[in-house]
Amino acid sequence: MTSTSDPDDGWQEKANHAARSVTALFGRRLLFLPGTHLGAILWQGKQPRAGTQAPAGQGPAPGGQEQDPGQEQGAAGWPQRWLATLRRARPAAALLLPWHYWWQAHYVDCLVDTGRRELGGGATPAARFNGPQRPSAGRLASRLVTGIRLRNALTFVNNYYDDMAWLALATLRLDSLAEESRRPGRRRNAAVRASLTLQFDAACTDDLGGGTFWSRKRDFKNTPATAPVALFYARTGQQAKAQALLDWLDATLFDPDQELYLDGARLTPAGEVVLERAVYTYNQGPVLGALLEVGGDANLARAAVLVESVRRRLTIPAAPSRQDGSMQRSVLRCDGTGDGGLFTGILCRYLALAAADPRLPGSTRDTAARLVTDTAEAFWTGRRPVGNGEAGPRLAGRSIFSMHAAQPAAATYPPGAAVELSTQLQAWMTLEAAASVSAAGRPCA
Repeated sequence: MTSTSDPDDGWQEKANHAARSVTALFGRRLLFLPGTHLGAILWQGKQPRAGTQAPAGQGPAPGGQEQDPGQEQGAAGWPQRWLATLRRARPAAALLLPWHYWWQAHYVDCLVDTGRRELGGGATPAARFNGPQRPSAGRLASRLVTGIRLRNALTFVNNYYDDMAWLALATLRLDSLAEESRRPGRRRNAAVRASLTLQFDAACTDDLGGGTFWSRKRDFKNTPATAPVALFYARTGQQAKAQALLDWLDATLFDPDQELYLDGARLTPAGEVVLERAVYTYNQGPVLGALLEVGGDANLARAAVLVESVRRRLTIPAAPSRQDGSMQRSVLRCDGTGDGGLFTGILCRYLALAAADPRLPGSTRDTAARLVTDTAEAFWTGRRPVGNGEAGPRLAGRSIFSMHAAQPAAATYPPGAAVELSTQLQAWMTLEAAASVSAAGRPCA
């Protein structure tokens, strides 16, 4: 594959722009407490006044059909008036809205991505994504971990093992960032991981032949829990445990026809094992990451197959990148709002690792790189600015990203729509992944 533009294509600044936008729209202290940070799950600008015209490019959805005002907006389609009331009641509203622990864990991971780029710029105040007078990304991530504990009733333990695995992975990366920045790692983060490791050990049993339970109900073992726990074990020196989980995934949930991993295996009250055959983008990501982390010929071969299967089965056509309709590309499919709003960003994070891994064939690395950069470019070109009538001057210059890479934000999030944190983290993650691919020197087209 050959690059049609500058090798960097400005990915570092694009990722910084996403970081500034998401932290400005969603980031806040928890109940004004100093030293805390959390991501609000929703942001909603002011409704456009009747008779006002939408900004240029914010017309009807592709295909000539108007976007249904209730379609894929808000948390489970809550009435817009209720959302607006909660928005005005901030910050108390943060305690009334549903708590999404794992969204916050990925928020930590996004800040660590940004912090690593700050480190590449010398970790000086001038390198900070939001300006020299603002906290570094790493400092903000540490405050976020504090906010998670307080909001989660003074504990990092919850009912879902996959949620805890994502936070354990994020705090591990945060400590690595602190070390490389020549700042001491937080003992608190080590205590988090020690506590959560006990949870993972209890969730990984011989029931259903192996794997990790999804929740404390202990009736469902799935890829979303097993894969990030395997990756955590691999990154903390527990290779045998990680390999056992990978082998279980391959034997139980790998679909040889699609060459992708299914969602999970459920144990019925009658003692029967029933496969949940749904295929989700994000499930493939941590499996890929764990295969690369553990390594070895067999795992690397599985990783190469997985990258190619993602290209063949989990992509959709993007909007043409030129007015004449040429340069048609494919982007990774997205899964709407709610938890699904994170899915594609998670996959991109681990595709970026594959793109930079010299143990994989060059064609595999190029495929992974192109999947990331094409999807990131679609998110970037499809963004829309926060309108002048939607918010005050503090948010001037910030952007809202689409929930679907193949559709513009003007169609999926028109002015006045309730925007979910998960979808914005997804775009930010993808742009960070593209910046990582660019820094590794992989071709961008």
